Amino acid sequence: MKDSLMSKFKSDYIITMDDIVREGDPILRVVTEPVSVPPTEEDREEMASMMAFLKNSQDPELSKKYKLRAGVGLSANQIGLNKRMFAALLSDDQGNDREVALFNPKIVSHSTAMVYLPESEGCLSVDRVVQGFVPRYEKVQVKAIDEKGKEVKLRFKGFDAIVMQHELDHLNGVMFYDRINKEHPFKLPEGVQITSLY
Repeated sequence: MKDSLMSKFKSDYIITMDDIVREGDPILRVVTEPVSVPPTEEDREEMASMMAFLKNSQDPELSKKYKLRAGVGLSANQIGLNKRMFAALLSDDQGNDREVALFNPKIVSHSTAMVYLPESEGCLSVDRVVQGFVPRYEKVQVKAIDEKGKEVKLRFKGFDAIVMQHELDHLNGVMFYDRINKEHPFKLPEGVQITSLY
């Protein structure tokens, strides 16, 4: 595990795919440690570096230059840090970016209705194609600490809610494919309202 006393992930550090921890690494199976409130300068620098990676990965020229896979979310343990924080770069219907940088996030409420992505989910830490439906809540409310150390409550729905649950799972040592039905990957849970997102 990387020594947090000498974190290389400064705000100007360019994260590449070589920095992304792949499945099988024990850090992806730990329940991450809460960060201090307010977050330290180091925590904020690491978060800025993670957000920069997401921006670079979604930029056609930069992703080609640095050979990046496009990502919408990145949790701290995916770059080897045992810290309870993640970055997400979402876009609205108009294509405007929405930066979400959360420390010590947790889901405080969710819908009963569920959704899934018809093509399954992808993950920067997983280099193979995984088939199967991943059931997620259609709407979630997340409580977290922002970069200034203030408590925030945010609501997400649809694809954005899926991203939040995917990243929160990472912080709890859960991989997306853990939620796929082992015997029947395309079988959906019974007794709940669940629809395909697209």
